[in-house]
Amino acid sequence: MDRLSSMEAFVMAAECGSYAKAAERLELSPQMVAKHVAALEHRLGARLLNRTTRRQSLTELGQAYLERCRHILSETKAADSLGEMMNDTPRGKLKISAPITFGSSRLMPFVTTFLRLHPEIEIDLQLTDRFVDLVEEGFDIAFRIGPLEVSSLTARPLAPYQLVACAAPGYLAERGVPQCPQDLSNHECLGYAWWSRPTDREWVFCKGSKVERVQVASRLRVNESRALLSAALDGFGIVLGPLIFLEPALRSGELVRVLPDYEAPSRPLHMLYTGSRQRTAKLRRFIDAALARFG
Repeated sequence: MDRLSSMEAFVMAAECGSYAKAAERLELSPQMVAKHVAALEHRLGARLLNRTTRRQSLTELGQAYLERCRHILSETKAADSLGEMMNDTPRGKLKISAPITFGSSRLMPFVTTFLRLHPEIEIDLQLTDRFVDLVEEGFDIAFRIGPLEVSSLTARPLAPYQLVACAAPGYLAERGVPQCPQDLSNHECLGYAWWSRPTDREWVFCKGSKVERVQVASRLRVNESRALLSAALDGFGIVLGPLIFLEPALRSGELVRVLPDYEAPSRPLHMLYTGSRQRTAKLRRFIDAALARFG
């Protein structure tokens, strides 16, 4: 068996926690993944994985071998990309992560336009509010909303993610229109439940140089923007969400902006990628296009 393919199967099996999940990611059968791992174990003369019917774990050798395999595969990928870097025609696959709302409402139209312009590029776009590990999970680019942690990744700032507060006319007719941010404490304020942190219970508004913070509460917390929008359209409460997502409902009159004299905060938006200077043509082209569109 090809040793690099076996290493790739072993790394994927170790990271996914099972042969079945690794097989799905590699588009192989679980039996073939098992054969690749067995071939490595036969060559080494020792076990890499301890497996039972319920779980698997790395042996001491397996843990050390895993790190070496990751390094070898990374170097192999870099070597394979040399030809592409010398060829100005962008081609190949890009693996990209983006937050769900931003990805579905704003990034997707950009991606389809980009693919039309570059017919030899494929994009694997994974929408999740989870903070993915670009190196460990093999992502080329990640879009991230909110403050960034210190890391070795290159972070390019994009246009901030503007938020607005709005509600259905029926809700405002029943519960009244808030005149200032503090009035929100007496309203149903629909909360977005982020994967990485608890639901935002403090909403911040600005008017000139004055900043007002209000503690809000709701009996409903959702981790998906379309469901949150559905609740707002149904007249259940006031939603604080991204303008790019809520704008169609505001234009149609299904939602009405509340506290229009106050500015809701904007959240920073960044595009992240590894700091390697050896960037492929496909990656350079996507970064430049994304900066031109969202910068």
